[in-house]
Amino acid sequence: MQSRRCCHCHSHSPRAARSRRERGERASERSEPGPAEGAPGRCLHRRLRRAPGPGEERGRVAESGAERPSPNCGRAPAPPPPAPGPGSPRRSPCGPEGREHRSAQPRGWSRRSSRTARLAVRSQPGLAASCGSPGAARRGGRGLRAGAAQAGEVSCARGSCAESASERGRQRGAGAMGWGSRGCCPGRLDLLCVLALLGGCLLPVCRTRVYTNHWAVKIAGGFPEADRIASKYGFINIGQVEWIQQQVVKKRTKRDYDFSRAQPTYFNDPKWPSMWYMHCSDNTHPCQSDMNIEGAWKRGYTGKNIVVTILDDGIERTHPDLMQNYDALASCDVNGNDLDPMPRYDASNENKHGTRCAGEVAAAANNSHCTVGIAFNAKIGGVRMLDGDVTDMVEAKSVSFNPQHVHIYSASWGPDDDGKTVDGPAPLTRQAFENGVRMGRRGLGSVFVWASGNGGRSKDHCSCDGYTNSIYTISISSTAESGKKPWYLEECSSTLATTYSSGESYDKKIITTDLRQRCTDNHTGTSASAPMAAGIIALALEANPFLTWRDVQHVIVRTSRAGHLNANDWKTNAAGFKVSHLYGFGLMDAEAMVMEAEKWTTVPQQRVCVESTDRQIKTIRPNSAVRSIYKASGCSDNPNHHVNYLEHVVVRITITHPRRGDLAIYLTSPSGTRSQLLANRLFDHSMEGFKNWEFMTIHCWGERATGDWILEVYDTPSQLRNFKTPGKLKEWSLVLYGTSVQPYSPTNEFPKVERVRYSRVEDPTDDYGTEDYAGPCDPECSEVGCDGPGPDHCNDCLNYYYKLKNNTRICVSSCPSGHYHADKKRCRKCALNCESCFGSHADQCLSCKYGYFLNEEINSCVIHCPDGSYPDTKKNLCRKCSENCKTCTEFHNCTECRDGLSLQGSRCSITCEDGQYFNGQDCQPCHRFCATCAGPGADGCINCTEGYFMEDGRCVQSCSLSYYFDHSSENGYKSCKKCDASCLTCNGPGFKNCTSCLSGYLLDLGTCQMGAICKDATEESWAEGGFCMLVKKNNLCQRKVLQQLCCKTCTFQG
Repeated sequence: MQSRRCCHCHSHSPRAARSRRERGERASERSEPGPAEGAPGRCLHRRLRRAPGPGEERGRVAESGAERPSPNCGRAPAPPPPAPGPGSPRRSPCGPEGREHRSAQPRGWSRRSSRTARLAVRSQPGLAASCGSPGAARRGGRGLRAGAAQAGEVSCARGSCAESASERGRQRGAGAMGWGSRGCCPGRLDLLCVLALLGGCLLPVCRTRVYTNHWAVKIAGGFPEADRIASKYGFINIGQVEWIQQQVVKKRTKRDYDFSRAQPTYFNDPKWPSMWYMHCSDNTHPCQSDMNIEGAWKRGYTGKNIVVTILDDGIERTHPDLMQNYDALASCDVNGNDLDPMPRYDASNENKHGTRCAGEVAAAANNSHCTVGIAFNAKIGGVRMLDGDVTDMVEAKSVSFNPQHVHIYSASWGPDDDGKTVDGPAPLTRQAFENGVRMGRRGLGSVFVWASGNGGRSKDHCSCDGYTNSIYTISISSTAESGKKPWYLEECSSTLATTYSSGESYDKKIITTDLRQRCTDNHTGTSASAPMAAGIIALALEANPFLTWRDVQHVIVRTSRAGHLNANDWKTNAAGFKVSHLYGFGLMDAEAMVMEAEKWTTVPQQRVCVESTDRQIKTIRPNSAVRSIYKASGCSDNPNHHVNYLEHVVVRITITHPRRGDLAIYLTSPSGTRSQLLANRLFDHSMEGFKNWEFMTIHCWGERATGDWILEVYDTPSQLRNFKTPGKLKEWSLVLYGTSVQPYSPTNEFPKVERVRYSRVEDPTDDYGTEDYAGPCDPECSEVGCDGPGPDHCNDCLNYYYKLKNNTRICVSSCPSGHYHADKKRCRKCALNCESCFGSHADQCLSCKYGYFLNEEINSCVIHCPDGSYPDTKKNLCRKCSENCKTCTEFHNCTECRDGLSLQGSRCSITCEDGQYFNGQDCQPCHRFCATCAGPGADGCINCTEGYFMEDGRCVQSCSLSYYFDHSSENGYKSCKKCDASCLTCNGPGFKNCTSCLSGYLLDLGTCQMGAICKDATEESWAEGGFCMLVKKNNLCQRKVLQQLCCKTCTFQG
């Protein structure tokens, strides 16, 4: 027999030698029942009672004693030694020669995790071992902690005598005991020391887990017997041990972030490095201004299976960055009354707005063209509705287009932001909004995202815009990269959150797709912020497709952050949310939203409480304020309308006033949160006042509804005011939206709902007797009869039945949805995600519930289809992609290609060389001006050939007036960039590199300053938005006479 060197554990102690002889003699005895518990002759080596180590199985070892190879090692088993004769003593597992010997073993022995030695101990009263000396045990040296409170521990390091003991366990002397040997290495032989050393010394090197030489042992039994055995075999009782466990070395990592491990996201799209609002250029430090979009991507969310449509002037569906994700089912032309959303082309590219917004949401990634969308795997559509007469019917058709297919509607438009308009949705559109949140997305509610408005220069206030002021829309404002307020931004209490956009002329702007298959780095305003928010919401809906429209708003409220956003009105409401009139609840955080969405539980049902109207007329006098206090109950007397915790608060107001723009309105909640519902508007000289106009605030979100609400109306008269006619507050009322119960606890765990359980459990074999009921039975009852009307009173069913949670049996003609015919007449439930099935397991589905797709290869319902397939949202199936696609969104709409192919648009095909494009069949040469291109003609150029510069999507031989040569081209190709709006000519970006100025400006150290002689003919006409404003609005400033007459207005940036 091949022997193996053991860790030397010799002992010269007579007592230890006697122990070895006794163990050797007992090893030869046959396995048979021992004497009664506590008897001196009880065998000690029958069975080691321990849980098997990793990779082991419980069971018996073959009597031959042949070693079983490790599953990881695969080495041949060692041959068994010759069986000893009857009565011949067996050798100790670690004999005097320091070698291991194997022998035939009695049945019932357990295999050691080291797989080298067979050592067993008869179940005995709680024994624990330590490889130390009694002195060491008495000194209380510490080792591995045991699970029991009084545990004594064993610490047997290889080649050493580390010991530990529990002084408290020894002092108590209670229960099971630990043992400490009287010598080890080179002391006396210690049975448990051998056990530990063999476990470490002979451990095969190829095992994947690392074990230490620390053991804990439990042997059940009485205390006196434990003391006797410990004394007999040279051990010392060191305390109670309740289990045996081989100790495993585990890896633990310090949780400080290692930036060197963070891998930056990279795309081959040429504009990706410049997309500052998605990622930081410096990856070595945390990014303060980031919306954590990359963080959401790294968690696997890219907008897959989410559909977004842009309500605008159309989208260019043939754009290389949009065609891959274009969704015809999310697109139509309301203006042209057809299904094609392609914009109308003209020389000014007026209808570029929708295409720009679409690219922000879902521009394809890694197609070597232009940009990357926030949700670059989402489906994108467009509704062309702004390029024509916009009526109530046009708007209603647009916001209600295909609501069971479209998840998110993004709108970057509204009434004029001129500081004097008060307008909102008309009846048809209001009804469309209500229907959308009630029935859209199969009852989860359509999500409407709206740009808050660009009227900051005109002192406009978005509370006068009924679209952004609606509880059904998510109103999004903007901030510059620096976190400062953009010049165009409007303030109001209905703004929910913020994303990035442009700021001052020298600030970076938004990069996105443009008309004629081009790109732009000049997208601005809240028009750019709303689609950005729509893209982030698409990521959250992918993380949890079952979020309702209100869930989405709650998630935004909980995850948006003030961060570096600069505003002087930040406040924390009584529910703990930080909020501002400029930025709502702050900058949206994509990663935080998807993480919140993953664990989200649907908020309780929305309650609507319409409080009584205060019709006491109050006069609004100039330079004074009117205060009205209303004590709200939150409709506590009506359970169906009781609002306890607030979401949206609407104030309906009727006011007459000689100059509406002089009014400012505030609302203070019972918790003390003050919202500005309206600010003074300089250009609003209307005498119409407000008639049942609804102002909305979200600043009380999460607060209690009951208590005193204070309405304040201030009148600050302008110089043009007629003071003879005072204003009047004629009536006002509160509409409170929210929930009757707390929607979430501070830990984001919802309160447990106690379910009513019925005490009586129905037995289908019971005879309830028909003598108490003489009426007709339900048609689903068999001839046995019934004890009442209805299918739940049948004594036996004619066809099938299923059971409710309270064990009530319902007779049916066929198994309902989500059930299958199991046995006899019983209908049983399918797995949670299955709509129909042939069994109760998750891999026995036949069709899937909404939001899941059937993977027919494994008969399972999945949220995400595997690679090589795409989701069919009509059939809820995973369908195969084209054979060339690795991943796709439709059969021929590839997003990744198999090896050897490259993505050309949305198809996988051979890779064309520079100067060529793929036309669907083969590679064709680009136009002679183009170095690279996406299609034929000069308009298809991506980069220009030598001697030409890219300027606004076309290749030119020299930069035009008001353009400058850009020396810092990202990809090595030359381009011309537009000068700042204040410059006529320039030599670089921004307002400090002008070389000549527009009329009315003077050049001063590279900056164009407004000249002292540049004035309007009458300052009043500009201030009142009169003649000169009309000249500018109608693009008439280019006419020399009008330019001189309205010099100030025509040259004013805005």
